[in-house]
Amino acid sequence: MLEFSPYAGLNRILPAEVTIDNLRPEIEHLLYGAVTAVGAVLPGMLAAGTGTLLFTTGGGAIAPYPMLAATNAAQAALRNWVHNLHNTLGEQGIQAATVAINVFIGATPPAPGIPHAAPDQIAQAYWALHTERGQHERVING
Repeated sequence: MLEFSPYAGLNRILPAEVTIDNLRPEIEHLLYGAVTAVGAVLPGMLAAGTGTLLFTTGGGAIAPYPMLAATNAAQAALRNWVHNLHNTLGEQGIQAATVAINVFIGATPPAPGIPHAAPDQIAQAYWALHTERGQHERVING
């Protein structure tokens, strides 16, 4: 099993401010990091005929937040690639899926009214994707 959840902070970049220079680190961190990690484990999974590849994105991978344009673009690219993995590796026993976390992670919110989810609740989404198989995504909303 591979679980890939990189986090390098929230880089506030509006869509009109996205450049190659501020998008490149997001793509390298999120997409290239995931491709590298999968390259390290996929041959063994294919040889075994089983495995699980789980990836974390933010909710902006699905419904973008304008203030996180570069991060959301990279997360959307990761999400697309993982869904393609799901569609092509399932018949070979490999589960590939994303968990889009669209809430503050914590047992209590940082301020009243902020959507949040406890780490144990979020972990259940990963476990369900691993054990139930066949699904390619779970979204954690508040």
